[in-house]
Amino acid sequence: MSAFVIDAFEFCRNDGYREGTTLVAEMPRLAADCADNSGAIRWSMQGGQTRHGYPSLTLEVAGPVKLVCQRCLGPMEYELGSSTMLVLGKDDEEADGIEEVLDDDSIDVIVGSHACDIRQLLEDEALLALPQAPKHEVCPDTKLLDALKTDKVSPFAGLKAGPAAPTPE
Repeated sequence: MSAFVIDAFEFCRNDGYREGTTLVAEMPRLAADCADNSGAIRWSMQGGQTRHGYPSLTLEVAGPVKLVCQRCLGPMEYELGSSTMLVLGKDDEEADGIEEVLDDDSIDVIVGSHACDIRQLLEDEALLALPQAPKHEVCPDTKLLDALKTDKVSPFAGLKAGPAAPTPE
């Protein structure tokens, strides 16, 4: 069994703790959303129980990734930082019941596993921490944007002047 595969319920019951660093290149879904594969994600996972006694995992991810700016299409550094609590249910029915009891949108309830690959959970957390539309505060290179801006007259510019005089037939 891999060092990254755990019995999630046992991990929570024993207040397990793991931490490490994983390269972006080793997270294929995250790497696909990045400008390149550089960077490493620091992570930690703490097992425990909610105040209602449900098994829970607290995941934290942090680290630099390179994204594509949606304004200038150039690479940009982005510092990931996220922490979330996952509460575990034994099956979909129990997970739905736990969601109703907790009634807290900030806590995610998932179906736990006795053979849980924590790399999947960590990559999910990193992906959820990405901005929807990454943009530089101020783009460093605006050549591409400047090339798109032209002095071309808008086809609607004539409407600003008001109605045109009728042309004789």
